[in-house]
Amino acid sequence: MKKILGIGNALVDALVCIDNEFILNELNLPKGGMTLIDEETFEKMNRRLKDLNVERRTGGSAGNALLTVASLGGRAAFIGKTGHDDNGDFYAKERAGQGVEPIALFHDSLPTGVATTFITPDGERTFATYLGATATMEARELKQEWFDGADYFLVEGYLVQNHDLIDTAIEMAHRAGAKVCLDLASWNIVKEDHDFFEYLLPKIDIVFANEEEAHAMTGCTKHDALDALAKSCTTAIVKLGAEGAVAKDGEQHALASAVKVEQVMDTTGAGDFFAGGFLFRHAQNDALAECLKTGAACSAQVIQVLGTKLSDEIWQSLKSEANTTK
Repeated sequence: MKKILGIGNALVDALVCIDNEFILNELNLPKGGMTLIDEETFEKMNRRLKDLNVERRTGGSAGNALLTVASLGGRAAFIGKTGHDDNGDFYAKERAGQGVEPIALFHDSLPTGVATTFITPDGERTFATYLGATATMEARELKQEWFDGADYFLVEGYLVQNHDLIDTAIEMAHRAGAKVCLDLASWNIVKEDHDFFEYLLPKIDIVFANEEEAHAMTGCTKHDALDALAKSCTTAIVKLGAEGAVAKDGEQHALASAVKVEQVMDTTGAGDFFAGGFLFRHAQNDALAECLKTGAACSAQVIQVLGTKLSDEIWQSLKSEANTTK
């Protein structure tokens, strides 16, 4: 069985349901985006949230994708950095229970990062992320032996602001013969670091983007954006929300319809679960259309729950479907 290794921000998601956008405006958070905040803002926000119900889940884009791979029956490993604190213990215990092999780094004094996730009634999520320990991950901490034996290497777009870390990690992955995959992660991150993303794309085998991220990267929409991304990468995938998803690999094109759901509870992890489902099937040399189909099925399930925790019954159903549609 092929192994999928990922690197990303090891974060605990603090989920908060809000009934209006007032708090987003108050904290200057663009709806639907991801904003990095400092410790002072993090503490201010926590004081603001002290009377609201907050639920805790494992988070981080690459970590969520690898959770999906492992839950479908694949081999998954994750490189991440946490603090020696309660959130770090929670993260490690949860990930181990999910079947994701940990490659753990620690910071002695900084706390584990927290992505406070505001969920509005339309299911849209807005992240205010305090990176804490994960922001201190450095290229010099990486070891080639972690990459040896990996068939795929997934990089989350939220991490690319650390240019040296990502460059080094991709070099190690290429040295190990792994396919390098990149999830563009958030339109505002792409916009703010566009030149580095442009530099990275020719090094990438598989790129994932939603419509907003694809537009931020290419200036194009839908199929035009797909074609533009595919000029740089071997395989490009653009997720189109309710319209499904499209993929291109050389002369091969594929599309998949979105799975209809009765109610969108929370879109947290939707793109991550899509990427994990896609990569699980791609690692088995399945057709592009089947990879898209499994990605869409995983995404549809996670948007019906708060956070990223699916029941064992749902995972068994997804696993069965992924292994019977070959």
